[in-house]
Amino acid sequence: MADAPTSRHRLLSATIDLVRANGYLATRVDDVCAAAGVTKGSFFHHFASKDELAIAAAGAWNERAAQVFAQAPYLLHPRSLDRLLGYVKFRRQLIAGENWEFSCYAGTTIQEVHETNPAIRDACAAAIDGHLEMLRGLIDRALVENPDTEADSGSLALHIQAVIQGAFVMAKARQDRRAATACIDHLHRYIELLFAPSPRRKSRKVPS
Repeated sequence: MADAPTSRHRLLSATIDLVRANGYLATRVDDVCAAAGVTKGSFFHHFASKDELAIAAAGAWNERAAQVFAQAPYLLHPRSLDRLLGYVKFRRQLIAGENWEFSCYAGTTIQEVHETNPAIRDACAAAIDGHLEMLRGLIDRALVENPDTEADSGSLALHIQAVIQGAFVMAKARQDRRAATACIDHLHRYIELLFAPSPRRKSRKVPS
């Protein structure tokens, strides 16, 4: 039988879910305690403030995401480009349920506090940067296997992340997750075209 989650773990999980659903500013400590099933005294035993909780939640969100993507099925593809495209397909598959269920905690929080709370902003940015490094590794390996493709792995990783984060915003704006999946589908086609051999590249390989 698995150990029951600790009160700290429950507080972090509740914070992530509530912020994704309602935003950081609208999420109160009382709401977090109620969702986690703990007392306010228990909350202050673990965290000195709501801001401290939000920073810790960014780290927990990063760890949760790392575990999900470390076990993702696209990693079983033998070709690096298929793994990269599989990553995009996997992100599309994760867009399910209510908007908050697939929204990014870090991205949602940054939108609200990027100017008013640098400490929380930086913690959430670090979570996003950690994912970007993983994604950059996928791209680097795909570029090694496709040396004729002209792309910078860092900027491409940033573009992919920006499209996905923007897709979440569009789903919220339209209250329809199909807006997000449409964005991801376009992203998938873009990467296919980026890595596809162009006529100019093919002509280089034709023997004289």
